[in-house]
Amino acid sequence: MPFEIPKGWVWTTLGDIGTWQAGGTPSRSNKSYYGGNIPWLKTGDLNDGLITNIPETITEDAVANSSAKINPAGSVLIAMYGATIGKLGILTFPATTNQACCACIEYFAITQHYLFYFLLSHRNMFIAKGGGGAQPNISKEIIVNTAIPLPPLAEQERIVTKIERWFALIDEIEQDKSDLQSIIKQAKSKILDIAIHGKLVSQDPNDEAASKLLKRINPKAEITCDNGHYTFDVPSGWITTNLGSIFNVVSAKRILKSDWKHSGVPFYRAREIAKLSIYGLVDNELYISEEHYNSLKEKFPVPKASDIMISAIGTIGKCYIVKESDKFYYKDASVLCLCNDYQINTKYIYHIMRSEYMLKQMYDNSKGTTVDTITIEKAKQYILPLPPLAEQQRIVAKIEETFSIFDGIQNSLEA
Repeated sequence: MPFEIPKGWVWTTLGDIGTWQAGGTPSRSNKSYYGGNIPWLKTGDLNDGLITNIPETITEDAVANSSAKINPAGSVLIAMYGATIGKLGILTFPATTNQACCACIEYFAITQHYLFYFLLSHRNMFIAKGGGGAQPNISKEIIVNTAIPLPPLAEQERIVTKIERWFALIDEIEQDKSDLQSIIKQAKSKILDIAIHGKLVSQDPNDEAASKLLKRINPKAEITCDNGHYTFDVPSGWITTNLGSIFNVVSAKRILKSDWKHSGVPFYRAREIAKLSIYGLVDNELYISEEHYNSLKEKFPVPKASDIMISAIGTIGKCYIVKESDKFYYKDASVLCLCNDYQINTKYIYHIMRSEYMLKQMYDNSKGTTVDTITIEKAKQYILPLPPLAEQQRIVAKIEETFSIFDGIQNSLEA
């Protein structure tokens, strides 16, 4: 006996408590076997619950001339082959199955749902018995010889009731977790919206006005922007300006596929930039040679600390702040680099670029092509609110303090 069981229970096997049968696949070469009125289930149709829909059907001739068998409503099904081993279902109407399914069609001293939950509890055991390889599988013999502790029928029903009560509670918790994740995402977006309207932290009249900051670092900058579609009232000491006034927006020289290497200096395209984190570079499989990188450095801008990389094709608007220790190159116009040659707080720009306000500008101005694309000229015209430098720092500190709390909650939800 695998373990001690309560008084009144007995050890038996799945073969002793039910009648089991596998299915079959009628010949695919005979088209008259398919499209009939008999549902024919494949393991991909199993859903770990009640089966209410089976897309494919076969004919009576198919059943008569193959190993497919009609299983009555209420049969408990289990998958025996491939990645779906242990997947379950309960038929709500008569149906046939392919040979990858085994069905319990009669029950002796056991309730249908107790058997279902027992099989569910043993899924990992069935997977382990299926072994590895390209097509792991178990057999009907393995199933019928599996030991099962059998309580009295009345206790089986009480056990099933308790299981379903707990599962309902778990489902409710999972839904609450999903709702909370959504609320956190909305809250983060709201915080960024409050930040760009100057309402996240208080203004200090002693801060140097943003207009003076901008004139000092870039005398040619546009201090005011007349664009009613994207501008709004900002607090005293703030200005609205365009991205090209505070950043040199550039892209890289095109790297030919023939120059891609398996080692050397990491080389990122838009799809990789979109996966980058504020915390550091991700592993990458594309490189260019050290010699090639050095030659590019002499003629074209390479990412340097505090620059911001933006994915500009496909998944647009994903940002990454370049770190002091980073050394990499990027692919032509699929990635844009905001060269932070002035005295702008990089993290302020990073957070503002993730706001709904900035993302709307990006998407509104990226249409008209097959794939969403941000061009250098369009990026330069993006309007953004710019507070005094000291307030930029206070905004960043408040955003990161608040986001850290939210991230802690999200991490606990995912644990």
